[in-house]
Amino acid sequence: MVSVIAIDGPSASGKGTVAQGVARELGFAYLDSGALYRLTALAAQLQNIAWGSEADVAAIAAALDVEFIGEQIVLSGRDVTLTIRSEEIGSGASQVAALPLVRAALLQRQRAFALEPGLVADGRDMASVVFPAAQLKVFLTASAQVRAERRFKQLLGRGEAADLALITADLQARDERDRARTVAPLEQAAGALLLETSNLTADEAVAQVLAWWRSRH
Repeated sequence: MVSVIAIDGPSASGKGTVAQGVARELGFAYLDSGALYRLTALAAQLQNIAWGSEADVAAIAAALDVEFIGEQIVLSGRDVTLTIRSEEIGSGASQVAALPLVRAALLQRQRAFALEPGLVADGRDMASVVFPAAQLKVFLTASAQVRAERRFKQLLGRGEAADLALITADLQARDERDRARTVAPLEQAAGALLLETSNLTADEAVAQVLAWWRSRH
């Protein structure tokens, strides 16, 4: 069985940074499952398809022409690495991720990333749905205030305009949408270890996940 570390958590909790750090340290592949939902939202937008049009968006998700080249993400031959990180597309990703047909369309695509020597996957339902047999499951979170401040600094660092109050409201709306959806709601999976990062640096969080992994291997 391929080794899998599944890291779930709410938006802007730092799970991507931590998952990438763990993957780098172990020499494992990395799956940013959120990128697939962001790509689906972007592809739908480019085709003028409403994010709430479930069947149409699911068809787009199933046929995504996407390549992951190092840290570059290419959609239908176009570099969209930065485009999918916009707040607008992030909101769209949260909306399409609530659609059962879209989640079903992306399930096997996500599982296909589990190859030797191992995989670190981050998302909302990695431990509960996509990789329920993962050898290590982590639920990584932080307070809404801390997460909003992290996103605020991230946007400013990219040279983008940012409003802390709007970011906080958007995160809270995403959290509610993620927790309330009928399929694969955001929750701490059975057997997942809780990692609260409000007062931890990224390096400290990575070190904790690595310590948990090595204690089992």
